[in-house]
Amino acid sequence: MNITTGKIAGAQKVLVYGPEGIGKSTFAAQFPDPLFIDTEGSTRHMNVKGFRGENAPSSWAMLLQQVAWVKANRGVCQTLVIDTADWAEHLAIEGLLAKHQVSGIEDIGGGYGKGYTWLAEEFGRLLNLLTDITDAGIHVVLTAHSQVKRFEPPDESTPYDRYELKLGKKTSPLAKEWADMVLFANYKTFAVRDAKTKKVTAEGGKRVMYATHAPAWDAKNRHELADELPFEFAAIAEAIAFEPVLRNQAGAPISAHEEVPVAPPVAAPAASDPAPTVESVAADLVGDAAPERLSDVPPHLTKLYDLIRGSKVTISDVQEAVAFKGYYPKGTPVEKYDAGFVEGALVAAWPSVLGIIADIKKVPF
Repeated sequence: MNITTGKIAGAQKVLVYGPEGIGKSTFAAQFPDPLFIDTEGSTRHMNVKGFRGENAPSSWAMLLQQVAWVKANRGVCQTLVIDTADWAEHLAIEGLLAKHQVSGIEDIGGGYGKGYTWLAEEFGRLLNLLTDITDAGIHVVLTAHSQVKRFEPPDESTPYDRYELKLGKKTSPLAKEWADMVLFANYKTFAVRDAKTKKVTAEGGKRVMYATHAPAWDAKNRHELADELPFEFAAIAEAIAFEPVLRNQAGAPISAHEEVPVAPPVAAPAASDPAPTVESVAADLVGDAAPERLSDVPPHLTKLYDLIRGSKVTISDVQEAVAFKGYYPKGTPVEKYDAGFVEGALVAAWPSVLGIIADIKKVPF
């Protein structure tokens, strides 16, 4: 059995909540290469990519499908943002009400709180999918609104108001337990007393975030962050820094700085160039000389060849994607790829390959 010592780098699960309009979406947009699933339309005026506008999730099933798509197309982003978690919970509630044909969640299952239990199970499905995404090396950020609630401590001390997540009584604990980092953002105000009138007024309004628990809010982190920080991504950037481990075809890790043979750069085709023909694509597959018949294409590349033709990408694009993932050195001819690799990692996972190509070429989402 192997024993590991020291810190283990990995993608982060971040939950940031606060009052409306404080800048939660803007904060999340500063994470590395973010892709938004916009459940409430808060990114309409932001220059970000994602499932937004008419592509925003309109149902709980659609939201889960979009998250699953990101899981299957890992190269499409480095951070997945669900903005916001409380609106995602609304979609889950609507889905349960439609399924059970009732008007309120309390009516599901004949009462006795069963509706909230089933809601927690549905929300747990989402969190499990998001964990799979962080396991794949993609950060996940959940934004949420805050609400002020009366809190009665179990030790029977005096009740007081505190900020809490605007989530259900069973889904809120799940979200907080799931996250590596829970950040509470708020406006920091100061009470100022006028020397003449003795009147006390509130001044300030600086945006801050809290990374540790206090009686008035929930927060936590696993990176020894300060209790109070400016509400800026730069304040936690060091904790988010993470370089995914690239692996070769055999599964062995490859250093990001390992020297590999580099092929001369290939110029991108001009917009006026004709579309690739059957012969030209086949020539890219087997070498400089175009084969006289399609049967001259190596058998293990015929399926890949058909996918390339149908997806309007080039062999160079595929080579770039393969090199980016560390399977083969950049410039390795496609005919040198192992047949098992072509079938299992390229043909069988073609949507993922297209996602990596799109990310490399920075195609608009």
